[in-house]
Amino acid sequence: MNKNLFTYKKSGVNINAADNFVKFIAKLSSQKKGKKKFSNIGGFGSISDIPKNIKTPKIVACTDGVGTKIEIANTLNKYDTIGIDLVAMSVNDLIVQGAKPLFFLDYISINKINLIKLKSIIKGILNGCKQSQCELVGGETAEMPDTYEKGKFDIAGFAVGVVGKQKILNKNKIKKNDLILAIPSSGLHSNGFSLVRHILKKKKINIKNDKFLKTELLKPTKIYVKEILSLIDKNLINGCANITGGGLADNIKRIIPENLIAEIYLDKIKPSKIFKWLKKNNISDNEMLRTFNCGIGFCIIINKKKYNKIIKYFSKEYRPYVIGQISKGKNKIKLNNAVNWN
Repeated sequence: MNKNLFTYKKSGVNINAADNFVKFIAKLSSQKKGKKKFSNIGGFGSISDIPKNIKTPKIVACTDGVGTKIEIANTLNKYDTIGIDLVAMSVNDLIVQGAKPLFFLDYISINKINLIKLKSIIKGILNGCKQSQCELVGGETAEMPDTYEKGKFDIAGFAVGVVGKQKILNKNKIKKNDLILAIPSSGLHSNGFSLVRHILKKKKINIKNDKFLKTELLKPTKIYVKEILSLIDKNLINGCANITGGGLADNIKRIIPENLIAEIYLDKIKPSKIFKWLKKNNISDNEMLRTFNCGIGFCIIINKKKYNKIIKYFSKEYRPYVIGQISKGKNKIKLNNAVNWN
């Protein structure tokens, strides 16, 4: 063989390694879920059934990534949870519309194929799909040696769900005197990590040597699919919001109808330890509330008479609690009092 020949492998792209990774995904997926009639990992596309028991089905699609939480995973050389985050960021948006997740696809772009790293990520994605009661039907892995620095990568996810026309959660279902319930987060989820990393850098904190931060910063995002879909099925909620970028106020006001206002009592919020730690690092209340979920991963808006029925669907760790109510008003959101960070 002529050693002077130009090859794709010499340019930094290893097709054989990528093929082996696809085979690993297909094998692992079939072990986890059993063979699906239309599953086609490794093919050009995948086909999926629309559930037959849904009247007037409407398709809902979402996409997202996990941001610079990836850099925390790189620092700790731990990749088994960010796949869960990836699924969570999309499916938690789907259920806000009342949709049941059907299938998920991923996109991974990386400097160089690293099978150990990629296998760990994909196991997390499959775990997230299992929690979301949906199927990983395909994806793409791109080896991009000149785009990413050594060891660097990015991931994105795409979720598709379905909802019956009569089950769609829209603003019209939210009424005056409805209660606003906060469902606890598992931690930071996947928002605000650029600020977190800025603090770590400025304070020269090595998270490898900090047991608390090492655990907290890679806690996977809570997936709320099972609980929320059960509530929707029983017609127990009027609206909901996934608390991600922009925090509590920016996300709740997206679902509030005209001439109504969500009155939030900030002193009712129960921030967990990681948010109390962040607050001690010279961050204003306003910055905390706009950057982080502050302990609230998801909100639901309900008729107050249904509260006792609703809490039965949640474990003690994620039991919803009242943080406000819907009243007449024009500004859509009103924040009262202040968060107790102690």
